[in-house]
This record gives sequence, C-alpha cells and structure tokens, in this order.
Amino acid sequence: MSDGSAPRQLLQRERVIILLAVTGVTALSWLYLLQLGHGMPDMVRAAMPMSPRWTPATFALTFAMWAVMMVGMMLPSAAPMILTFSALRRREAEAAARIPPTLLFASGYLLAWSGFSLLATLLQWMLDRLAQFSPLHMTTNAPLGGALFLLAGLYQMTPLKQACLRHCRSPFAFLFNRWRDGWTGALRMGLDHGGYCLGCCWLLMALLFVVGVMNLLWVAAIALFVFAEKLLRGGTWIARISGIAMAGYGIWLMIQA
Repeated sequence: MSDGSAPRQLLQRERVIILLAVTGVTALSWLYLLQLGHGMPDMVRAAMPMSPRWTPATFALTFAMWAVMMVGMMLPSAAPMILTFSALRRREAEAAARIPPTLLFASGYLLAWSGFSLLATLLQWMLDRLAQFSPLHMTTNAPLGGALFLLAGLYQMTPLKQACLRHCRSPFAFLFNRWRDGWTGALRMGLDHGGYCLGCCWLLMALLFVVGVMNLLWVAAIALFVFAEKLLRGGTWIARISGIAMAGYGIWLMIQA
C-alpha cells in the first residue's frame, strides 16, 4: 500500500508546485501591468509612446509590456496542458528529470506568444507612425476598429478557429499525437501548443488595439473569455455565440463611423 501511495504523493506534490508556479508568474505579470497602468505614469509614457518618435529603448519596453501581458492573459489557460505534460513524464525515474522538460514545455508555449508580442509591437509602431494611435493607446480609425471586430467575430466561427480550439481543449489527445522525447522535444511540443493557441486567440488579442492596449478591464475580460472557451464544457458554443456578438458590434461601429 505504501509503495502505491508514494508515487501518487509525488505526483500530487509536483502538481501543487506547478500550480503555484503558474499562479505566481501570473500574479507578478498582473502586478507589473497594474503598475504600468496606474502607479507609474512615467514608465507608461516611456513604454507606450504618444509621438511618432520611437527609440530602441521605447521599442524594447513596449515589447516587454506586450510579452508580460500575454503571460498574464494566457498562462492560466495553459495550466491543464502543462499539468498533463508533467503527468505523462512520470515514466522518467527521477522527479528531477521531469521538472526541466516541464519548464521547457511552458517556455516553448510562452515563446510562441513572445513572437505575437513582437508582431503586436511592430503593429503599434506602424499605427503610431501613421497617426492612427491615440494617447489612450487605441486606434483612432473607427472603421478600422469596426472591421477588426467584424473580422474577429467571423473568425470565431471558422473551421480553423474550431480546429485550433479543439487542440487547446484536449491535452491528452494533443500530447499523445505529438509526443517527442527529450528536452528539445519538450520545447518543440510547447511551441506547437503555443502555435495552436495563437491560431485560436490572435484576433481576440488584436481587439486590444480597438478597446485600448492598457485598458486593464478589457485585458482581464479577454483573458477570462479565453479561459472560458478553452476550458469550460460549452467552450465551442461560447466561441460561436461570441463571434456573432463581435461581428454585430463591428458592423454597428462601422455604421456609426
């Protein structure tokens, strides 16, 4: 009986460690965002420029803002996949041999979202140069904002969106079909999972350019929405119904413009 309980206790302890790590990193990310949005106005001006003049430091700070935001928004919804990956690594003899691959898997996931953060920073720079970005860090082009909402709504109902969502909602199926051994395999699987998550959510993140990049209420709302459609039982229907609402709102914005 003791021989069977020891592995279960070890697995439970690893799950607690992973959940604490995810919670801690997420909390630190949100603390950073709260400081940017409310407590450190000078840093906000440096990280999110209000003029077309960008420096390398400005670009780096803006990228850091986007990268931290993606960690805070997306890491919680990736927790079930990370936990499942760690459990499947139980065939390794020692716990110490399982922890580094789990970290690499999570790092690969976040690396994929870092790529999105780089593209978002470049887009913000372009909009700022074209004078299409306000001091509130949202696009000043109403038809463009409406079109983005319409596009995001329509994308919610596409087969590509639904396929990516299925991969994000089925940790065991994803890992069994794409399992790779070794540390490089763990990193590659994390990148693959991040890629599917990007395919699922990239247009939702792009809506921040319409509602305000540093509008933390919207940031939190989108994060909760992503969590719901990926992890709740009716996630596929949440995606479709929300798509209709987004498309309708986008049309309304374009008509009002």
